[in-house]
Amino acid sequence: MKLVCFDDFQLGVLKGAENIVDITPVVRDAAPGTPQTLINAVIERFAHFRGQIEKAVAEGKPIPLSAVKLRPPVPNPGNIDCMAVNYVEEMFPTPPPINGFQKSHNAIIGPGDTMILPDAPATIFEGEAELGVVIGKRASNVNAAQAMDYVFGYVNFIDGSARELPPPGNTFYQTKSRETFAPIGPYLVTADEIPDPHALQVKLWVNGVLKQDFSTADMANKIPRCIEWVSSIHHLDPGDIIATGTNHGGLNPFMDGDIVELETAGLGRLKINVRDDLKRTWPRETRLERHRKKLPTITPQASGKYAPVQK
Repeated sequence: MKLVCFDDFQLGVLKGAENIVDITPVVRDAAPGTPQTLINAVIERFAHFRGQIEKAVAEGKPIPLSAVKLRPPVPNPGNIDCMAVNYVEEMFPTPPPINGFQKSHNAIIGPGDTMILPDAPATIFEGEAELGVVIGKRASNVNAAQAMDYVFGYVNFIDGSARELPPPGNTFYQTKSRETFAPIGPYLVTADEIPDPHALQVKLWVNGVLKQDFSTADMANKIPRCIEWVSSIHHLDPGDIIATGTNHGGLNPFMDGDIVELETAGLGRLKINVRDDLKRTWPRETRLERHRKKLPTITPQASGKYAPVQK
């Protein structure tokens, strides 16, 4: 099942490729609160509601996707936990130890929304293509052997980054938690539709040019280990997201006017825009291209505010 939020955060289910059915009347009593948090309660009580949802989808009036505004399918996760350097790849051939950081839920945006690059002296802005894991029930000190029982579903996730902000060493918080720096969507796919989340191709395009193309098979710390580790630090609630990391080779600068598309097999295609009011520019290079040329990994800024002074 593919769940969506649309318009004023009504809940829907994708029916076919081009339509949705509004299931809000069926689930609106799942929990009090704002429309943005209803999906979290539906996730928690999904076993109770599933039959009613399936009946509503079968009998409901299809609404064309073209007639609605899709929202992030999980608009207000309590926690967004992101794995750092979690792939075995050409640039990181040795399996890295598990590591991570949190992003603010204020960073969440959805399909067709805009990632806004802030007026900050980052050396570069990037977005990492990632598989997002959505938690289905409260998880605390979960053993890896049981961890997949806590997965509700999966979502495309872009981890926006403002790299190398000063002072040195003051990294993840100001790099990762900027507003608009966590695009997700276009829908939330239940786990039963993804038989093996460690065998998915992940692709990201910038302005129609393929930049990232890798398999989740290369994940160093698999999803069960990620859940085990995160839930040993703090408990996870239904609707929380664990972003599982990226292959860094295809990372490239995001710039004003860019159209970014992310597609993980089975999860649809997420399309967002990028805006930079400062109109800064970088050469269109990937990290792997620079690595193979034995250049510093980060592409230097070419023009605009904060560009290095040319001597």
